[in-house]
Amino acid sequence: MKVGIIGTGNMGTILISAFIDSLAVRPSELMIINRTAQKAEALKLQYPDLLVGKSNSEVAEFADILFVCVKPLEYYALIERISPYLTNDKLVVSITSPISVEQLEELTPCSVARAIPSITNRALSGASLITYGKRCSEDQKKNLEQLMGCISTPVEIDQAITRVASDLSSCGPAFFSYLLQAYIESAVEETEISKEQATYLVSEMIIGMGKLLEKEIYTLPTLMKKVCVKGGVTGEALKVFDAELGPLFNHVIDRTHKKYEEDCELVERQFTKQY
Repeated sequence: MKVGIIGTGNMGTILISAFIDSLAVRPSELMIINRTAQKAEALKLQYPDLLVGKSNSEVAEFADILFVCVKPLEYYALIERISPYLTNDKLVVSITSPISVEQLEELTPCSVARAIPSITNRALSGASLITYGKRCSEDQKKNLEQLMGCISTPVEIDQAITRVASDLSSCGPAFFSYLLQAYIESAVEETEISKEQATYLVSEMIIGMGKLLEKEIYTLPTLMKKVCVKGGVTGEALKVFDAELGPLFNHVIDRTHKKYEEDCELVERQFTKQY
């Protein structure tokens, strides 16, 4: 199975490295291209057998599964340009939430799907969010699920929950990195611990917590109960969370959905304008 990737930004690069490191794709069966050629060539230095295409059309013609990793407002022009090479047997995969599979199906006769990755996939972990178009065959679904399964846990989702699912799986690492950084800074400000030691302890804590969940030793609720001894320090701290956290995450989800709706509207205008 030949794989193509157009765009080697953050997520495109994560997919390339994860596919190769997991042995999901041999470098000789993976062709990439980027608008800034140096970025693609830098990846070839890292993986010498990796193929670098001379044009988007060459990558499209090469690939059985083509991942499009460009900005949402670049999709229409790109797909229109490479459409002569998107034959019925190919599968085009979008990785961005504002582009729906229905919109892509309007542009090309080939099968389409969406696979939203997470930065955690670089460690061959975490979830990826899959939505299939109506034309996807069972074999194409199986191939995409196997491919994404090498670097993640694929989760099929409905269009209606695309944004919130992305908040939880893809944006989550940034959200909780922010909170953990604030936790570290407060510890340094309030006590004599060094930033280096606080960072080390918090990093080890989050890794260990992940392993507890991965091994299903505890769920999130039971983990909290096990740590929170009645009348202890943790319980007192959780009272602060109850009093001060408030609707923080409600506001976060509201903000991401408003931005998502703005992006979807811009994409829709672009698609509608072309007809």
